Amino acid sequence: MKLISGLCKRYPYRFRPKLVPSLAALLLFPILVSLGQWQAHRAAQKKLLQNIYNKRELATPVLIGSQPLDLETTRYSKVLARGRYEPTYQILLDNQIYQGAAGYQVVTPLHIEGSEMRVLVYRGWVAMGRDRRVPPVIETPQDVVEVSGIADEPSGKYMELGQGVNSGKSWQAVWQNLDIKRYKKAVPFPVQTLVILLDPASSAGGYVRDWPHPDARVDMHRGYAFQWYALALMLALYYLFANLEKIRPEGQDLAQ
Repeated sequence: MKLISGLCKRYPYRFRPKLVPSLAALLLFPILVSLGQWQAHRAAQKKLLQNIYNKRELATPVLIGSQPLDLETTRYSKVLARGRYEPTYQILLDNQIYQGAAGYQVVTPLHIEGSEMRVLVYRGWVAMGRDRRVPPVIETPQDVVEVSGIADEPSGKYMELGQGVNSGKSWQAVWQNLDIKRYKKAVPFPVQTLVILLDPASSAGGYVRDWPHPDARVDMHRGYAFQWYALALMLALYYLFANLEKIRPEGQDLAQ
């Protein structure tokens, strides 16, 4: 305000803010800045996760066994597990888009050899058939397999309200999102909290495996942050110039 008043004293204009535009600016400006900060935070967060990914990718692979593993300390680490797939409790994650085509993400529990523990394996993407009501046929190896991949957390979304898990006599094969807590309640065995993103080079019964890196779309978040900040600046400039009033010489109004 002092800067504006100083400029107005030097030049033949005065700053006379109006009530309604002032209230609108006071409301919109912090919202725009907050949106910019949120997008900038998302970009910084993804870069941090990518740094963790790069560091753990070079470490010795972690062997998944009967003991529960901590997600935070194991996420993005290379992992190994040996066992048999259990397609009976397999799920297909719906609404998965790959190269513009709709499909499913195949998630199959692996019964770890020599224990009761299971770990969910993201085996890859499969296309949706012509009839959405008929899920695709998923081929699953029956013998013991050695699974290698990257440890990650399950889908961060939750199941929609009203959509029960295994509410009927038959297993619910298609899920909208993977909520690991609900999955654990729906199955009669212990399950690791983390999941395995099957290595693209693995021959352990995989499909399309084009896993995004943690910093995927970080440039998009930066671009959105720039746009929100630019809109906040434009709003501030517009508010300033819209409320400037030229000072007329004394007596000019009377002469007119």
